[in-house]
Amino acid sequence: IHHTLGSMAFSRLLSALFLLCLWPALVLAKDFYATLGLARGATDAQIKKAYRKLAVQYHPDKNKGDEAATAKFAEISSAYEVLSDEKKRKIYDRHGEEGLKQHEAQEGRGGGGDPSDIFSAFFGGGNPFGFGGMGGQEEEEQEKRGETVRTEIQLNLQELYLGTSLRITRDKNVIKPAKGTRKCKCRAKMRTKQIGPGMFQQFQVQECEECPNVKLVRESEFLTVDVDPGMKEGQELSFFEHGEPLIDGDHGDLKLVVREVSVPEIKFRRDGNDLHYDLTITLTEALVGFGKAITHLDGRKVKLNVGGVTRPGDVQRIANEGMPVYNSAGRRGNMFVHYSVSFPDKSLGADDAKKVRDLFSKTSFRL
Repeated sequence: IHHTLGSMAFSRLLSALFLLCLWPALVLAKDFYATLGLARGATDAQIKKAYRKLAVQYHPDKNKGDEAATAKFAEISSAYEVLSDEKKRKIYDRHGEEGLKQHEAQEGRGGGGDPSDIFSAFFGGGNPFGFGGMGGQEEEEQEKRGETVRTEIQLNLQELYLGTSLRITRDKNVIKPAKGTRKCKCRAKMRTKQIGPGMFQQFQVQECEECPNVKLVRESEFLTVDVDPGMKEGQELSFFEHGEPLIDGDHGDLKLVVREVSVPEIKFRRDGNDLHYDLTITLTEALVGFGKAITHLDGRKVKLNVGGVTRPGDVQRIANEGMPVYNSAGRRGNMFVHYSVSFPDKSLGADDAKKVRDLFSKTSFRL
């Protein structure tokens, strides 16, 4: 029996050690959809378009010497490599990045291909930057896109502290089939016409194809918005190709701008990654010290134990009790408690006033 109990305790210890080792990886796990600016239900076509746009934007040959762009390019490549593979994407959706790594380890394959190889394979070995190699003089022709839509999402300080998931409804234009045909894929061509002996005139004409007709219809769209802890006023959440549609072009993007709104029940104020809290104490507490607790944004009690005299305007700093630092696991700002002192409303009687004067006349109480 003792042997069995010892074995169970040892197994639990091993499990705890395993979870401790796994925890940093879980905290730092990447959101591949967010990396590409996509919702989790993105189609294969949307994944390809997002990768094409971002890979060209952050390619090292277009951002020479920019280490941040090189790191971003590698993240984009890793995200595309997983989400463009049906099997990998299913594993990632169900078990996350760590589950994907464990699956690849079991199959004896290391995760993560070379970003340059992924880029070359996507573009078929061609050069998306035009003639003359990367960074050449001629850039690729930009695809026409619909308007980018910007709208606000209102969040209170507690939601920004904890992080939250919102389901929003948005009315948007959608392209639908319509009766008849229309001119499409129009392009300009130069023509030359002889207007006399040895005289020629060049002029431009527009050539178009015939396409099925379409129309724009208003429809409601439901989106799930994941707000990470520590996000700030003015930050944007991007949804690739959820903006305005463009006939014969790509959809624009949707950008949700974070706006912090105040609510009466939240007493904290934010300044960057720090939190500020105003606390009023009694005159007695200011003179002899006190022990109090304030309720944090996550419901925890933060204890304040102060001995001695607290003056009006004193500020107490509490380390690592501020806002989570966005995209930086485990880091937090500080909390600052600002003290004010509440004085009695009524004047002291003669006897009490004399006792106070006598008390403060002693050397140990002189200010």
